[in-house]
Amino acid sequence: MFLTGPDVLRQVTNEDVTFEELGGAATHTKTGVACGAWDNELDALAGLRRLLSFLPGSNRERPPAVACLDPVGRESPDLDHIVPESDVEPYDMMKVVKAVVDDRDTFEIHPDFARNIITCFARLDGRTVGVVANQPLVAAGCLDIDASVKAARFVRFCDSFNIPIVTFVDVPGFLPGTSQEYGGIIKHGAKLLYAYAEATVPKLTVITRKAYGGAYDVMSSKHLRADVNLAWPTAEVAVMGAKGAVNIIFRGRSEEEIGREVADYEAKFYTPIAAARYGFIDDIIRPRCTRSRLVGELRLLRDKVTSQKAARKHSNMPL
Repeated sequence: MFLTGPDVLRQVTNEDVTFEELGGAATHTKTGVACGAWDNELDALAGLRRLLSFLPGSNRERPPAVACLDPVGRESPDLDHIVPESDVEPYDMMKVVKAVVDDRDTFEIHPDFARNIITCFARLDGRTVGVVANQPLVAAGCLDIDASVKAARFVRFCDSFNIPIVTFVDVPGFLPGTSQEYGGIIKHGAKLLYAYAEATVPKLTVITRKAYGGAYDVMSSKHLRADVNLAWPTAEVAVMGAKGAVNIIFRGRSEEEIGREVADYEAKFYTPIAAARYGFIDDIIRPRCTRSRLVGELRLLRDKVTSQKAARKHSNMPL
């Protein structure tokens, strides 16, 4: 699948590529054109059937509910220790997601595109939810252009089909670099911010570790009208990391002074207590209890009432 074939490319740009390299399944799962790929037709049909099991028949219906055999109050003790002591050490956020959802069952969308963010369907208490989560294993979970677009599209899809959104946050910021700035990261990052702000379905957020700067705001924060924002004791809600912030604020100070200020910054912001005090976090929870808390909050929000939108043809998303 491509717009311009290999023969034309060879004549016009002198590029020599095969049909598979130019427009094969492996290519388009990495570009984000395709949401996924399978090895054969039978696997593809089974995968599509499984995907449809998460979705309603139309945007006017609620997502299907299934019998939940996974205990709602099931705890996951491993989550209490999954976040490393060092804030620069990565961990697998997909393990967190699977530990929380029903039967550890997820259906990932775009698994090979923008792998620094996870988008998948799952169930909680037998009901479909859309999950968005930063992946610390890839680019430290930073938001870049592709990740912002991928997550924004998924959030809008969930909102279109009345699917509640659960967001797991461990984001150190937007990916720095000239390639991102020249590519329009401000505009593309705004797409995700807009998608969350516009969504009227139940929105639940769990901060597992880093929640820094503008990227924290974008990831379904209270500032974007998220319904419930929970935090683990390991959560860090701040403008940026301690060393970066102190080196800017106290530029030119001695190393000893810098060290003291870093320790003071960490004491103030490497804890979710300050954010909870300002109302940015609703509760600080034990990681092992994340599943039961999310299920309880979703039950309360099942009949969430949204205000009537102003009459217009469509909203003005920053495309």
